[in-house]
Amino acid sequence: MGSTMEPRVEPSAGPVTNVGQIMAKASPRSHAAAAWLALFVTFLWSSSWVLIRWGLDDEGLAPVTFAALRYGLAAIILVGWLATRGRRQLPSGGIDRRSVGQLLLLGVLLYGLTQGAQFVALAEQPAATTSLVLSLTPLFVAATAILTSAEVPTRWQLAGSVLVALGAGLYFAGDLSATSAGMVAAVIALAANVASAILGRRVNRFGRLPPLLVTAVSMSAGALVLVAVGLVGEGLPDVSLRGWLLIGWLALVNTALAFSLWNLSLQRLTAVESAGINNTMLIQVAVLAWLFLGESPGPIGLLGVLVVSAGVFLTQSAWRKRPASTNGNA
Repeated sequence: MGSTMEPRVEPSAGPVTNVGQIMAKASPRSHAAAAWLALFVTFLWSSSWVLIRWGLDDEGLAPVTFAALRYGLAAIILVGWLATRGRRQLPSGGIDRRSVGQLLLLGVLLYGLTQGAQFVALAEQPAATTSLVLSLTPLFVAATAILTSAEVPTRWQLAGSVLVALGAGLYFAGDLSATSAGMVAAVIALAANVASAILGRRVNRFGRLPPLLVTAVSMSAGALVLVAVGLVGEGLPDVSLRGWLLIGWLALVNTALAFSLWNLSLQRLTAVESAGINNTMLIQVAVLAWLFLGESPGPIGLLGVLVVSAGVFLTQSAWRKRPASTNGNA
């Protein structure tokens, strides 16, 4: 869930005043570049766990309202860029109804359901339990990919996905308490996350729609869902200046920029690969929580981190090369 990428700009080029410029500077030119770009995005998202914890604990922000403000502001930022500076990002032939429908559905799944349900689960039960449920995403993505697309995972990728789940189980073995409401929310978040991983790959696969457009439209749809639920369930928020600073950083850097870069990486990565990279957040969040929140993992937790690392390595080091007729990417 989020930091910022500082693209290198030549002095003669002037300041970067367009999100599209940032996307162009960060465009992955190879499979390896896309993997590193996706990994950087997961670092940004991992830092959000610390910021969100500060917002919930120190600022007293309600979970769904916090998510709604974050993604709502991010959506406004992205739509504003498209309307004023990013018109060249729009396809010359427009967007067909099928693509619009896919973008709206992606937004509801990825932002409305996944993020909303995750925040509710975190409010109802320990973060460890929720994270353990969500760590199963690569396994279900791999199984779904076999049935819904030509991206059949290799045996090594499947083995790596299993290791990721086993490592997550080891890491969170000391805290498996759960509530019925929390587990229902976590399972909803898992299902929505799996579906959005598959759909997101399908939307971005052929590069027909610019990543900035994909992010702006889908995030706007998901943000509307979060805002509606937040207003009905939690009412109008009372946010301090520090709270707005947290929300602003999360919206601009950890969301608007990060999700745009993530969609860019999906043009070269398969669904299984992107899900595997996403699960490195288990390691990154553990380190950041130790540094900034004082949460230190025990020996079993450290073993779990090693197992997760091995699983992610397998999913990324043995991808199956697709025929050139698919999309021309390795």
